[in-house]
Amino acid sequence: MASVSGETTNGFTYEGDYENANPDRVIWAATYRRSGVFFGMRHGRINGVHDIPASEIDDLVKDDIESTWVRFS
Repeated sequence: MASVSGETTNGFTYEGDYENANPDRVIWAATYRRSGVFFGMRHGRINGVHDIPASEIDDLVKDDIESTWVRFS
């Protein structure tokens, strides 16, 4: 399992974890906060990661965590 953190474009910080569910899929879960106050949690998956270098998986997960929160908040 790996951990990521960051800030979304709409001002929320997040902390998340992800792991390989199989050789071609990553699953993740993230907690979102604003000014330290809990605002929600989301989870998701990214398919088709078999040919993507491991060094780029963090960025893919961060992008998916961001788009999931910004799109639905």
